[in-house]
Formats: sequence, structure tokens, C-alpha cells
Amino acid sequence: METAWQDHKFEFAHGSFDAQFKIYPFLFSPSTARLQTGRMATPPRWWNGLPRCRRRSAAFLFAVSASLLLGSTAALFAWITFSPFPKPLPVSAASSLGCRPDGEGSWSVGVFHGESPLSLKPIESWGVWRNASAAWPVANPVVTCATASDAGFPSNFVADPFLFIQGADLYLFFETKNSITLQGDIGVAVSKDNGATWNHLGIALDEEWHLSYPYVFNYQDHIYMMPEGSKKGDLRLYRALEFPLKWELEKVILKKPLIDSFIVNFRGHFWLFGSDFSVHGAKKNGELEIWYSSSPFGPWLPHKQNPVHNMDKSSGARNAGRPFVYNGQLYRPGQDCGGTYGRRVRLFRVETLTEEMYQEVEVPLGVDEPRKGRNAWNGARYHHLDVQQLKADHWIAVMDGDRVPSGDAVRRLVVGYTAFGTALSLVVLIGLILSVIRCVLPLNRCLPLSRKRSDVAGAQRHDLQVYAKLRSSLGQMKRIVYTLKERVRANNCAGRFVVVIILLAAVTLTCIGTHYVYGGNGVDEAYSVKGHYSQFTLITMTYDARLWNLKMYIKHYSRCTSVGEILVVWNKGQPPNVSEFDSAVPVKIRVEKINSLNNRFNIDPSIKTRAVLELDDDIMMTCDDVERGFKVWRDRPDRIVGFYPRLAEGAPLRYHDERYARSHGGYNMILTGAAFMDHKLAFERYWSKEAKIGRDTIDDLFNCEDVLMNFLYVNASSSRRTVEYVRPSWAIDTSKFSGVAISKDTQAHYRARSECLAKFRELYGDLAANKWSFGARKDGWDV
Repeated sequence: METAWQDHKFEFAHGSFDAQFKIYPFLFSPSTARLQTGRMATPPRWWNGLPRCRRRSAAFLFAVSASLLLGSTAALFAWITFSPFPKPLPVSAASSLGCRPDGEGSWSVGVFHGESPLSLKPIESWGVWRNASAAWPVANPVVTCATASDAGFPSNFVADPFLFIQGADLYLFFETKNSITLQGDIGVAVSKDNGATWNHLGIALDEEWHLSYPYVFNYQDHIYMMPEGSKKGDLRLYRALEFPLKWELEKVILKKPLIDSFIVNFRGHFWLFGSDFSVHGAKKNGELEIWYSSSPFGPWLPHKQNPVHNMDKSSGARNAGRPFVYNGQLYRPGQDCGGTYGRRVRLFRVETLTEEMYQEVEVPLGVDEPRKGRNAWNGARYHHLDVQQLKADHWIAVMDGDRVPSGDAVRRLVVGYTAFGTALSLVVLIGLILSVIRCVLPLNRCLPLSRKRSDVAGAQRHDLQVYAKLRSSLGQMKRIVYTLKERVRANNCAGRFVVVIILLAAVTLTCIGTHYVYGGNGVDEAYSVKGHYSQFTLITMTYDARLWNLKMYIKHYSRCTSVGEILVVWNKGQPPNVSEFDSAVPVKIRVEKINSLNNRFNIDPSIKTRAVLELDDDIMMTCDDVERGFKVWRDRPDRIVGFYPRLAEGAPLRYHDERYARSHGGYNMILTGAAFMDHKLAFERYWSKEAKIGRDTIDDLFNCEDVLMNFLYVNASSSRRTVEYVRPSWAIDTSKFSGVAISKDTQAHYRARSECLAKFRELYGDLAANKWSFGARKDGWDV
């Protein structure tokens, strides 16, 4: 049967175009199409009367309009939800190669201390200070991929930490995933201050296969390492030649591909615990086997109950670090892999361990579960623990953690592109309903339709079978489209409603796709300073009429990474109970005797951090904005670093808002209602004898406490610059929605502040002498 080129014309509800292609008459039946015997049925007269250019333009205009709509939607969504301030560029070329998004996660390592191995607190809870700088105390994580990358060893993550203690030196061995080879190597770092800071020394062990879980121990005055190298198919023991960076293979102690193994000397035997997932019937992450010997070199005899565990992956069967002995009892950490790989560490006390019997019972881990979700460095999972005794009543532990679940990077791409594809399909569906799009498949491009005469007889039967199946499929698709168009008519209200719903679904899916593909992992991470992290105390002042504001405020800001504690200064009314707040950090309420704005800066010995963020309870901004401000303050802890700039200038001196400051080229004040400061430095200045007249003025006017603080910084500081501005990506004043704003009359509020400026200028000198321009920072955070 021959085919012929024909100029086929299709009708649309909103225009038309000509499409020229080959038609195969036998693919369509007269009941489903107007294509018969290779010819098009006669089109209506109005169709032939339309110019050909109009017929072509309808589909093109529809495609352009849809692209503009969805593209604009994606751009607007990104502009509203994505931070306009990218992370600072890496300092070195080496670090730029590391810390890349990785499907295996973004693991890092934290340090914990405790009076017993069953009661451990993160290093920030112990107030460990690296030095006298206001940028501390130290906070977890203390070792990250940047630690290795900045030292010249590009790494995507660090995990599986094991400690080895030599005198006052703590050596940390860990898996580091090489960013270039994408293979696990064994890295090593050293700390000389009980884990507060770490110096990356290099790669201790690098084989041709993946290495992890570097179990390090001492035996007969030699140091050994037993890393996991299951890709090689055996379990190997290495001995240190030049500790900690040079090792040699001592012995292959077991020809089995064991996962996460350790050796422990307990009650007359050396016991080897490990998992062999290659065994038939073994449940991945739920199998555990034991061997015993008189020496760590073997020979190893299997336990009579092997496998001692072969259970669900959430049971904690897979090892999760070094075992330890406490009060004569052996404890084994195990991995709970339910929901995601390495979800959390579970702790088991060994009740019975003999050649014939093994029993263990779960006990509390003694480590608080992280409550900040993805904003915590270990908020999604933590899967490895090594705890060791430093002295009689002091234990130290290292634990790894990740803020995202396993496979998060891949999952985000899959979900994002699936959303984009579905949105595109919905757009095509709208085009079909509106008759702007017609789907025709040019089969001659997919299947051979011309053959030699000698081949026709042999191939005709095969071709007809293939074409018959295609005809059936295309006919079904055609009937579905026609049925849909019959049911959903775009020229009536019901049809238009359906089209609008489909369009809204496409717009929503476009936003979802943009979020998952371009929005990152949704984390507001802390910014490190010289490779280290810290925490601050959030202080807010409020009273009973603003309680609803306070609840929302605490719920939001307590999830920010660097917030260690929230202090509520309660000025008036019956204070709430802290149990009323949904908080991820401790909340304290300090009830004041009198209602005074001076209470904001009361000296409080209970504040554990040097840094405080004074933030009014009616200001809502992103955690990323808060973290950027904290980073800037840690760089300049002698300054007031805040988010609301003001300008005092003129004769007489006048108080002006941010818009005026921008139009006049700079600022010289920062509102302390949203500012970081060193509370010891600032609060002592505020309550000095010299500041008493200023404090009395504030009580008289119930205003100007932030103006006084700015004057005191200028008067007392040896530095010319005392303030630093950080622009928030957005900020909302929630008091505007409640009618409990303190400063309702802006003009009267500004007049009172201008009066304060005049008085404070006489008392504390000229604040207006220096003006700092916007956009002076290299990171662009003050634009």
C-alpha cells in the first residue's frame, strides 16, 4: 500500500496551522478519524478561509505563553524563597574541590564530653573556650569536609570517627571521601585541647579499594588499624610504622568481606564482631556475626549462634563504633538503619558472651536527640560513636552526623525533574483541551516503510503485525483525547474551571520542581569562622499582651543552627510557663521588677555564651539571615552588628530611618532591637556610672535605649568603626498584624529619638562624625 505526501489541515479552537507529514491510511478507522483511503475528509469552509500563518501561529503562541508563564513562576518563586546571598567562596583552591553535594550525605564529626559514657553532652554544653576571643565557645561539628579540604586533601564528607589517645594528644581517624576519586580513604587529625580544635594531618591509609571504619587499637606496644575494606573481599590488619601517617599490612585475619568490624578483649578472649551481607539469606544492615580467638591475629573460630542477629535493619545489629567497658560490663553501639541508612545509634549492654551464647539488651544511649531537624549538623542521622575515658570522672566521645538522609541529593533531582515533567504534561493536556495541540506520530521515521520488491513478500506480514499494534495504541490514545475534549469543553464555565485547575496544578508543580532542583537541601547552615563554629544566646524583651508573638518567635528561632539558648526578659504581666513553648533549645524567663527598656541590657551571669542577639519579638527573618549576621559579628566581635541601619546627622542632630540613610550615602547607627554584641562588653558599658544619666533619660521617655548603646560604643571604643550592617533577605514586623506595636506613632517616636541624640551628644561625644557606606563588604551582605 503506497503512501503520499499531503497537506493536512487541522482545526483549533483558537487558531490553526498547516502540518505536512505522511499518513498511513490503514492506521485509522473511519469511526475514529476523518482519514479515509489516504485522503483527508473535506474540512469546513471557514478553515480553508483562514490564512496559513494564523494556523501556524496558534501552537507557537501557546508554547511561548506557557513557557513565559511557567518560567516567570519559577523565577518569582526562586526570588521569594531563595537567599540572594550565596555562601562565601572557598579560601583555597583545595577547598573549592571539596564539600561537593554527595548522594551519600554530608557527614561531619562532633565531640561530646560527660562524667560517664552513659551521659554525654555536646562540646558547646561544656563551655569549652579556644581562647579569650568573643567568637567562642566552641560548637559542633568540630571536624568537617572543609577541615580536610582546606588542608589540601579534598573531601566530600568525613565519617566513622575513631579516637586514639596518646598522653594529652587526641588522634582522630576517620573515613574521608575523596572528591576526585570518589573513594573512601582514611584521614587523621590531632587535637591538643580535648577536642576543641583539630589539625588535619593527612591521609593515613589509601588503598585501591574503598576504605572506612578505621578501628584503631593498641596491642603489645604496637598500634594497629583494622579498617573496613569489604570491596577487597577480606578483613585486613595494618600496623603503624610511623604513627599516625605510615602503615603497613600486618595480616589478612579473615577471608570474609566483613562490614564495620571491631575486636575487643573481654573475659579471657578476643572477640571479633562484624557483619557479612554476602552470605545467602543475610539481611542487609540487620546481620551480625561473632568470632573468638586467643589473639587479635587469629585463628578465629565462629560463634555457635552465628549469625547472632539477622533481623530488621532498624534493630541495631550492624556495629556503630567502638565497644566499651563500664563498671565491668561490655557495651556495644549498633546502627538503626530504619527509614534511612545510619538513622541513629542504639546502645546495647552485653548480658552473655561465651563461645555458645550471646545475649544483649538495649539501654539508653545517653545523648540527647537533635531537635533542629536539617538545621542541626546531625539532625537527620548519626550512626557512629567512639567513647573513651580520659580520667576517672571524665569521658570523651566522637560521633558523626548528617543533616540530610541518605540519597538526598539524588532524591531531590528525581522529585524535581518529575515535577517539571508532570507540569509539562499538564500544559500539553491544556493544549489538547483547547485544540491548540494535535498529536500525530510520523511512523515512517520510526519504522522502515520502503523495501525492495524481493523483500516485500517476506516482510509484509511482519510489518502488518507491527502496524496493527501501533494502530490499536494510537487509536486508543485518539479516543481518550476525543473523549476528554467532549467532556471538557473550553467554551463553557465548567470547562474553563477545569482548565484553570490544571493550570494551577502545573504552576504548583513548577514551584515544587524549582524548590527541589535549585533550592538545595533546605538547610540554613551556620557559617564557620576559621573553620570553626560557635553559638549565641537569643534575648528578647516582651510582656503579656504579646504572648502569641513570643510563641511563634521561639518556635521559629529555636530551630536556627547557632542559637544555643533563648532568654526572655519579661517586663510586665503574668509570665508564661516555659512548657508552653515549642522550642528546640532551652528557654529561660527572667521576670523584671519594673517595666523598663533598660532591662534589655541587664547584666546576667546565667548567659553562657559571649555573643548575644538582641532581637525584638515582633521581627521575623530567616535563619540564614541570622547566621550571616552571626558570622559577621564573629569576624568583628568588638562591634554592634545588626540588620537595621540608621543615620544621625544635621544641625541640630536628627534621627533618620534606613530609606533616608540609603539616599544620603551611609549609616552611623544600628538598632539594637536586632543586633549582635558581646554582652560582657556591651552590658558593662551600659550599666557604668557614666551611663546613668542616659539610663534615666530612657526611663523618662520610654525610648532610646538602642541610641544610648550606640553612643556608649563610640565613646568607649578605640576603633573608629563601631557598627556593621548586614542586610536581611526579608524581614516581617508581626506586631503590625496584632495591634500591639510599641511605637505606633512613627513621627512622635522619631522626635523623641532626636531629643535623645541632642542630649547624648552633650554627654558622650559626637556620634555623627563617622558615616559608613552601604555595599562596602566584599561578600555583598551590606548592599
